[in-house]
Amino acid sequence: MKRKLLFILNPKAGKGGAVNLFDLIKSSVPKEMEYSIEVFKDSAEFEKIISTLHTQHYTDAIAVGGDGTINSVAKNLVGTAITLGIIPQGSGNGLARTLGISMDIKTSIEDVIKGKNTKIDHGTVNGIPFFCTSGIGFDAHIGNLFALSKKRGLQSYVKITLREILRYKCKNYVLKLNGEELKRKAYLITIANAGQYGNDFYIAPKAKLTDGKFHVVVLHPFNFFSAFGIFIKVLRGKANESRHIETYTTNKLTIEREEKDAIHFDGEPEFQGEKLEYICHHQQLSVIIGEKFKAG
Repeated sequence: MKRKLLFILNPKAGKGGAVNLFDLIKSSVPKEMEYSIEVFKDSAEFEKIISTLHTQHYTDAIAVGGDGTINSVAKNLVGTAITLGIIPQGSGNGLARTLGISMDIKTSIEDVIKGKNTKIDHGTVNGIPFFCTSGIGFDAHIGNLFALSKKRGLQSYVKITLREILRYKCKNYVLKLNGEELKRKAYLITIANAGQYGNDFYIAPKAKLTDGKFHVVVLHPFNFFSAFGIFIKVLRGKANESRHIETYTTNKLTIEREEKDAIHFDGEPEFQGEKLEYICHHQQLSVIIGEKFKAG
């Protein structure tokens, strides 16, 4: 079947260099390939683009932006025949990295043109789709602060994290999964469809995008002296070996907490109530992959 591509470009992508991205895409896509480029400035324009995507027989939707843009595009493709492509321009680029997509723009465009694809899982939390990770506790707290910050980028994210890492107080949770009820006091709980948050920062190094299961990571309370060791293990892709972390696998779970609080889905923060229901949906999204993608 002949491909027809729609590039959906966040104007803030590439630190605001949307025009340069626009020109690079135009010069890189082969003349014989049918494509269009759409830039959205607000949610109303984005919805019009999504309507065009579904009514004008596009085969591929190429998200040009960060994790938030990718999530917004991807959730409109779940269960359809349209394939998601990514040109990563965010701070973390978690899904792009997991799919083996290059962080180099030209190479990622080449991946899009090749169109090599596979089917992956996605999760929902109280019906909200996510594709890499969702979480509660510290990482959701940081996601909320980062969203409120006027400064973007990895440097700002790290600065906020370092400021808050020892201020944050652990909270009590009840997890229901695999027929068990677990009561835990935790610093954070991450529900990982993919292994990393972004920037190759692996919280669940054994998680796979195609196995129909979450890896549920519970980080227990720790002291100042343990923080560095935990960080190093996460950085080295060995978080599962830390004595402060326990990991469970499941395709469905419920988490109950004491009050309404922040959650995140692919880094995007939102406040939800005391009960959170997570479901893993098996291989309902077609995605373009890079040469370094590892299926299992």
